[in-house]
Amino acid sequence: MKELTPREIVTELDRHIVGQADAKRAVAVAIRNRWRRQRVDESLRKEIAPKNIMMIGPTGVGKTEIARRLAKLTGAPFIKVEATKYTEVGYYGRDVESMVRELVENAIGIVREQEMAGVEAEAKRRVDDRLLELLAPTPSSFSVGPGEEDPAERHERTREKMRAMLVAGEMEEREVEIQTEKKVQAMMLPGMGGGDGGMDIDMQGMLEKILPKQVARRKMAVKDARKVLFEQECEALINQDKVNAKAVELAENLGIIFLDEMDKVVASEGGKGADVSRQGVQRDLLPIVEGTTVQTRYGYVKTDHILFVGAGAFHKVSPSDLMPELQGRFPIRVELNDLTHADFVRILTEPRASLTKQYAALMATEGVTVNFTDDAIDRLAQLAFDVNQTTQNIGARRLYTMMERLLEELSFEAPDMKTGAVPINAAYVDERFREITADEDLSRFIL
Repeated sequence: MKELTPREIVTELDRHIVGQADAKRAVAVAIRNRWRRQRVDESLRKEIAPKNIMMIGPTGVGKTEIARRLAKLTGAPFIKVEATKYTEVGYYGRDVESMVRELVENAIGIVREQEMAGVEAEAKRRVDDRLLELLAPTPSSFSVGPGEEDPAERHERTREKMRAMLVAGEMEEREVEIQTEKKVQAMMLPGMGGGDGGMDIDMQGMLEKILPKQVARRKMAVKDARKVLFEQECEALINQDKVNAKAVELAENLGIIFLDEMDKVVASEGGKGADVSRQGVQRDLLPIVEGTTVQTRYGYVKTDHILFVGAGAFHKVSPSDLMPELQGRFPIRVELNDLTHADFVRILTEPRASLTKQYAALMATEGVTVNFTDDAIDRLAQLAFDVNQTTQNIGARRLYTMMERLLEELSFEAPDMKTGAVPINAAYVDERFREITADEDLSRFIL
């Protein structure tokens, strides 16, 4: 786990997300507490439970992005699930434990990447050896005629010359034939389905071992064969059991599960039908959040120290309307603010990958330089704020469709322009949105 202080975490989040200081501080402290927990005496460590967080605020203000960026910063496995998806099929919906299995799959990817970095040099060396053997195969035996040069030595010299060419990248277009394997997909049969809509936990892994692999020989360029062979060599060098064990440990101690739309699983007073389903989802979530053991194809996973971040708009209901037991599992509550005109200005300019920078970079690939003036930014921010206030407030997501509409014509014409500079000023913005600004009923033009 990366050793970041709360201040450093907030600073990193500030590079990508505008405002919401309270939420950033709360998650920064929660993450630092996990780092602290790893360093306390083992007998006490088991007793220190994560301080789960409930984020309260409208859509598009940064709730999901804060959690996602947090996971990237710390190298922790992260998944986002909508609590409402567990109410989709009847009263019980999907198996709530599937979120833990998904988290472990995410952890497998992280650990595998780390292990691959450790064997990369050896894997590349082996790939070069295999490519060399494909380009200049070693004969099973050499015959030497009288007075002839030793063919084994001649072959070795040829191989060394070819190795030098291979390393120098001069053989990339040469064609070789390699053997590839493809796992046979197990066919679902009645009664084999798991609670989360897939196969039972161990059934799929067991069938993969039993079913034969499809082996095929394919011809391809050296540059393409290199990628396939690299995957094969990494597979051979990596200890999969070790990866699985580390992934389970990583998910248990550093995993983050983001539970969105928590307000949608609050049942109304004396509700029936769908409300019964919502109440059922809360009951199903409770043991997972409280701490239980979930069986996965990689082993048993304890959820006691997984960090849960709940989120919801909570317009019509309150977090206090959740089941008391579930409320108690989210001791930290932070409210995120609606975005102001000034926030929209900052969102368009400050983050490392702001929308204006993204579109400028996209147009630059066509040789077209796009410059956004300050008055254009201000006008876009004002329009986004006005439309959010007049129609449905979808926060910063409003800017995505606005920017697409603003630059739609330029994006279409850019390949034919070849080169040039296009200043995007307030007049340009007004021209592109003239139809909207001229019509008082903005709901007709929900962007």
